Amino acid sequence: MSHTEHETAGRSLTAHCLVITCSDTRTAETDTSGAFIRSALEQAGHFVVGPVIVPDEPEHIRAAITGHAVDFILITGGTGLAPRDTTWDTLHGLYESTIPGFGELFRMLSYDEIGPAAMLSRASAGRLGRTVIFSMPGSRAAVRLAMERIIIPQMGHISGLLEP
Repeated sequence: MSHTEHETAGRSLTAHCLVITCSDTRTAETDTSGAFIRSALEQAGHFVVGPVIVPDEPEHIRAAITGHAVDFILITGGTGLAPRDTTWDTLHGLYESTIPGFGELFRMLSYDEIGPAAMLSRASAGRLGRTVIFSMPGSRAAVRLAMERIIIPQMGHISGLLEP
């Protein structure tokens, strides 16, 4: 099946998604990035579990992504270069396979918006079992870019590739 056929078939798909915010400072009231992800997914017709807000600590991140029967996990936060940003390192130890094109494409599109600082993002994606995980920066602008230009348009295609 071609990518166009996967995308067309997947448009009617209602995916089950978990939204996680990794932050030491965000609360349910201040988590605008997580709220944007949930809203974008719901507007696209997907079922959303969450919100889940966890400290940017490896054990909290691992605990948050396990035990959920979902198609996609969308994570915001903890992808920077600061010593407290542990999301990338934690996820890369868990991925069964990576999707390097997501981070590459995100940084390319982000460069058009913020310039060379885009190289500091460690946005990533990978597969854990039959679940695809997308990890995005914590800023609302970065989340909007990733969701609108990359993730939501490809969810059907990805789901089609992971069908049994």
